[in-house]
Amino acid sequence: MLLKILNNAQILRKPSRILLSTASHSLKEQTVNVGKYNINFIKVGNGPHNILCAPGALGSIWTDFKHQINGLDRSQFSVVVWDPPGYGKSTPEREFSIDFYQKDADIAYQLMKELNIPRYSLLGWSDGGITSMILAAKYPDTVNKLVIWGANSFILPKELDAYKKIKDVSTWSKQMREPMIELYGEEKFTKYWTKWVETMEELFRAKNGDVCSELLKNIKTPTLILHGEKDPLVDGVHVSHLHTHITGSRIHLYPEGKHNIHIRYAEDFNKIVQEFLLK
Repeated sequence: MLLKILNNAQILRKPSRILLSTASHSLKEQTVNVGKYNINFIKVGNGPHNILCAPGALGSIWTDFKHQINGLDRSQFSVVVWDPPGYGKSTPEREFSIDFYQKDADIAYQLMKELNIPRYSLLGWSDGGITSMILAAKYPDTVNKLVIWGANSFILPKELDAYKKIKDVSTWSKQMREPMIELYGEEKFTKYWTKWVETMEELFRAKNGDVCSELLKNIKTPTLILHGEKDPLVDGVHVSHLHTHITGSRIHLYPEGKHNIHIRYAEDFNKIVQEFLLK
């Protein structure tokens, strides 16, 4: 099981080395102050439909959303992608607590206010999907539509066990470690990942695994749930749970997909998402 998780995690992060080297091209990253944070972000496109993209755990603009930055129709969409607090180039360092998803949602909301973007759709992957669900539930007047994948509103015991098995990054393959070391440095990456897993353990103990299930009923915006049916990190039960508890939500499945369907199936993923957002 551990080998399977590690192999699939390689696929999840494998593109990162290429993506990080792309950050020096003509697209300009910017920084804005949001409370005590200096939030790094990029904005592309001049379309009327605004989008905020939220990366996954330890993720950043280029590790997680290169294919959407380059692939979404810039005449139809204006796309903002951010480095969440303490991730990527956002500073200061990350603070991990069992309410960090809620804090990230509040900071994302404030970021878009700072950018004078009053309404937007959300694209959230993995941890970013959780942040996006919370934002949509807490601030419904700001969200047009919600797209989530690789996301969950609670943690299963077997998922917690899977996190624990990959807590020690020295057991990861070189191919899996290097992009994160390139982004953070070895010491910081090791510390961040260890703290992330420990926070999941604390959250599981404190709330019996619940992350944001109580908020799902408050999501009123049209929602698209995508899922790779061979995702090694997020069980398929989450898809049916989210679909049942988010009124009017839709599902799109990738039978051979894993955790990173927006990367592996980028062209098809972007097409489906754009069609959903423009309806």
